[in-house]
Amino acid sequence: MNRPAWLLGLGLVLGWIVLNDGYTLGHLLFAVLLATLLMRGVHRLRPTQPRVRRLGLVVPLVAHVLVDIVRSNVAVARFAFRPGVPRRSGFVDVPLELRDPHGLAVLAAIVTSTPGTAWASLSDDGSVLTLHVLDIGEGDALVRTVQERYERPLRRIFEP
Repeated sequence: MNRPAWLLGLGLVLGWIVLNDGYTLGHLLFAVLLATLLMRGVHRLRPTQPRVRRLGLVVPLVAHVLVDIVRSNVAVARFAFRPGVPRRSGFVDVPLELRDPHGLAVLAAIVTSTPGTAWASLSDDGSVLTLHVLDIGEGDALVRTVQERYERPLRRIFEP
């Protein structure tokens, strides 16, 4: 097995020992057996491994995401604490070119972790992402943000 799998296995063994609040040979042997079975089972559930093509682009992407999360928190707080302002939530369709399943999974995590947006669906062919947005008035800006700040770097990171 590769290195991350062994780290996962070690984490599972240590977690089992901590959860059982004791260290005996029986606990250790059972933890190793359980970790081995879980690692083999999980490996079969994931037939394709991610291929990160440009690791150097991860840091700027994470920085953009963190800045956007802070900005979204402020915007949602302002939106929530303004009495009498009509609520205009709804759905926004975002055309996508990203096809890598690992890139799409990261995009889902980014969109869902940003307050005010939630991943609602992905079209069958993967070309349109539907987001639920707290304030639909900024739909066009949101489409540009997802495409330029998230999708474009993810395509460069995961796709050839």
